[in-house]
Amino acid sequence: MTTNPELELKPLIQQFRETRNRTLQLVKNLEKDDFVVQTAYFMSPPKWHIGHVSWIYEAIISKMDKDYKFYSKEFSEYLNSYYQQFGVPHDKGLRGIVSRPTVDEVFAYFNTINQRVEKFINSHELTDEENRLITIGFHHECQHQELMVYDFQHLLAESYNPVIQNKIKSTNKVEKKSVLIKGGLYTMGYNGTEYCYDIELPEHKVYLNDYKIDVFPVTNGQYLEFVESGGYDTYKYWLSDGWEKVKKNKWKSPMYWEKIDDTWQIRDFAGIHKINPNEPVKHVSYYEADAYCKWAKKRLPTEAEWEKAACWNDTTQQKSIFPWGNEPPTENNCNLLESYQWGCTEIGTYPDGVSPSGCQQMVGDVWEWTSSEYTGYPGFVTGFDEYNDKWFSNQKVLRGGSFGTPSMSIRGSYRNFFRLDERWLFSGFRCAENN
Repeated sequence: MTTNPELELKPLIQQFRETRNRTLQLVKNLEKDDFVVQTAYFMSPPKWHIGHVSWIYEAIISKMDKDYKFYSKEFSEYLNSYYQQFGVPHDKGLRGIVSRPTVDEVFAYFNTINQRVEKFINSHELTDEENRLITIGFHHECQHQELMVYDFQHLLAESYNPVIQNKIKSTNKVEKKSVLIKGGLYTMGYNGTEYCYDIELPEHKVYLNDYKIDVFPVTNGQYLEFVESGGYDTYKYWLSDGWEKVKKNKWKSPMYWEKIDDTWQIRDFAGIHKINPNEPVKHVSYYEADAYCKWAKKRLPTEAEWEKAACWNDTTQQKSIFPWGNEPPTENNCNLLESYQWGCTEIGTYPDGVSPSGCQQMVGDVWEWTSSEYTGYPGFVTGFDEYNDKWFSNQKVLRGGSFGTPSMSIRGSYRNFFRLDERWLFSGFRCAENN
């Protein structure tokens, strides 16, 4: 009788292989020329992503094995993103002008690091801390898988040929409304036993007033009303810095929107097509989300308000990991990367993902801006120097994940963060208001 060698693998190696295979699947159908192009300073060439998600494992192992020797000084200098502890990082805006290491050399490096990581995992019984550090590498790679999807849209749009593509789900019309969330003390942060980032901890109490929050994210149709009413031409809706960005960058609509024959259209993985009024608006900056809310006489929720609406059950007085409970995401309750739809679904598509408060699509489709500044929770302790804590300045928190987020890396407590003017990510929002 033969045994399946996969079944005998350590769980950590199984997870490692699944993560690495998903990275390879994302780039499998790219042409070699695609790997080296950088179309804007805010995105990175696919070649760099492939190398960087491998290099980070070297950085992690070097923290556990003081005798570890990095693969190549040349590779480390190019693939280091922003870790000063490992040398002077390469200029992000110039990643696309570097021809060496070549694409073939980067893939050879990718495979070599696979061997080194598995050898390290099998070399001894890992301590809890070593398990945690290796697992950080998996989740870091998941983050870059999502970043690659952002970058593929900017680089290739409809020319990107995914290995798996499912038909985008649609639904019947639903009622756009808000729900009342009771205030009081709420214990915020991750309350599970599996992996989470240091910035999701520690749990701590916050006080909230009663508030209302929209059941669904703001749709293209709703946002179009703001655009057509002169929202981008009226300074009174905008924060001062936001208005400067509007004028300087000549913003007239969300990123990737363009007006063709008097009809607003978008260019994304489906090509150039009319915007679907029932899909969540995406590719809006914090400034745009905030301006819309002011125009609509509402506001953005704080991240505590968002999390309570997503995960708190007022009847049982319990908090869950996800809006629907503690079970991992499936294609029945949200639209994440493994849904392979390569776009947003219409609001109301996932009634099985409803939160106890009645909010829908709080996980998947689009990241949702909150009004909260990105900083550490009271009692924050870093879990990896220069990974999260060095960004505690001039960033806003987003919650909920997008259609580009791998399912293993999202939770109701997950805190994403971006600068206020960034909008190439799959970012949207939902409105809140005082009761």
